[in-house]
Formats: sequence, C-alpha cells, structure tokens
Amino acid sequence: MSVLPVVYGERVVMRLLDKTKTFGQLEVLGLRQRDYDVLIRSISQPNGIILMTGPTGSGKTSTLYSILSRLNAPQVNIITVEDPVEYQMIGVGQVQVQEKIGLTFAAALRSILRQDPDIVMIGETRDTETAQIAIQASLTGHLVLSTLHTNSAAATITRLIDMGVEPFLIASTLVAVIAQRLVRRLCDVCKQPYQPESTVIALAGISPEQVKTLKFFRAVGCEECSQTGYRGRIAIFEIMEMSAQLSRMVVERADTDTLRRQARLDGMSLLIEDGIAKIDAGLTTLEEVLSEAAVHEAEVV
Repeated sequence: MSVLPVVYGERVVMRLLDKTKTFGQLEVLGLRQRDYDVLIRSISQPNGIILMTGPTGSGKTSTLYSILSRLNAPQVNIITVEDPVEYQMIGVGQVQVQEKIGLTFAAALRSILRQDPDIVMIGETRDTETAQIAIQASLTGHLVLSTLHTNSAAATITRLIDMGVEPFLIASTLVAVIAQRLVRRLCDVCKQPYQPESTVIALAGISPEQVKTLKFFRAVGCEECSQTGYRGRIAIFEIMEMSAQLSRMVVERADTDTLRRQARLDGMSLLIEDGIAKIDAGLTTLEEVLSEAAVHEAEVV
C-alpha cells in the first residue's frame, strides 16, 4: 500500500494480490503460434538469459511465474530472488531481497549460484553488477530469467550495453527478449462492431487495404461489466529470438532500429501488430492498443 500526502488529503493506492492464485499453462496467455513456439524453444534451453521487459504493471511477473510453473519439477532446482515475493510456489526456493541488511539482488545472486541451481529467476535487473552476475551465471550453465524496464524488445539490447555489459557477452548468452503490455479485455456481452475514424486508424499504421478485412469493436457497457465495457485484461506480446544475424549485429553495436528491422525479418511481431490481431479477434479495442503500443518508423502493419 502506498500513501501520498496531497492537497486537501491523502492519496492511497493498493496493489491487491490473490495469494490463492495458481499460474496456469502458457497456452492460455494469448500468445500467437509463432510466439508460443519461440517461448517454448527458449525456456527449453539448458542455459542462457531470457528477459521480460515492460513498464510496471504490465504483467511481467505473472508471465514469469507461468514460465516457472511450466519448468517446475522435483528434479529441477529453481531459485528466485524477488522484491517482494508476491506469490509462493511449492518446490521453488524464493529469496526475499532485504537491502537494509545488504541482501541485494547482486548479493543474493552470488549466494544462490553456490546452491547449484538449474534455473535462476531474478525479479529485476536493476544495476550493472546484477546484470554482470546474471551473464556469468548463464555462461556457467544456468538458465536465467529476469525483467528489465525498456520500451521494446530491441531496446533491451541497447539498454544492456548502456549498463556496461559487453556486446559479445550479450550475443553469446541472450536467448530471447519478451516485451509485454496489458490492455483491457472487451466485455463479450455488450461489445459492438463499429468503424473507427480514419485518423485513429492511421495512428496505428494500418494500411487502407487491411482496414477492409479487419473487424473493430467498441466498449458499450452493461450490468455484466459494471457499465465499463471491459472485463479483465489480456496481454499483447513482442518476442524477439536471438538469431545468428542478430547476434552479429549486437557484436557490431547496431542501433535499436536496425535490430528491430532484423528481428522483424526473423519473424518477430511488434506489440502493435499483436494488438491489432487481438482487435480483429474482438478481444480489445483500437484505443486500448494505441494507449500501450507504439508504431515505430511509421511502419505499416
């Protein structure tokens, strides 16, 4: 709970966690087939780093827990370092960061590596020291999962380089980057088809040809959704798998736009593209996707 004094009173924000929640199968996350295949292939690797990116509240932790739930088995040694431990998982060793006593992400990670883990999950890569230890852990045969705050999958590589990680180490250890956002899900009872204004469509980079085949829905509101037009949230994804060509570009310190273009050639869908696919499926609205996903370089989807 966060309490902030403001003019004429106080502002209170509460983050509510369902401690009885169990994380389901990856199939129910709403991944497109290509993204699902890349994710399964990535988490099946014996070592390397998989990074989740996105702003606070984008569902990164929930996706990581779903991955850990998939990997969790009696013969697999999984240890996490979190701040805080939001959900408890049976069979997983979870460490709570306590910075006041010096138990930081980096300090906990050093101790964890002496526990002979198979999989390590780092709640957040906040500094260069944590990033360096995570890299070394992946080089010594561990699968490392972590989160990072960047705006896109391709920008994650630039961020790691800015943090002081050598490009050749990134190229040899990074397996995949998963960028994620949450958008509100349309109420199935009251949603209605409609045609958005051309200016809004243009903001999403949708071509005139594609408009003819897409279906758009808007939120209306009913008793089922408390007159909001929405019920729950769904995730939109951008999953970048490290290819041989991308690895070479990383070593050459290519910029974010160049990396993004190559990732698209390798089959990656942008956040905006995944969002448009979910709009067409009647799951969310164009306005919701535009509020969370950006169109890069005026690319036409």
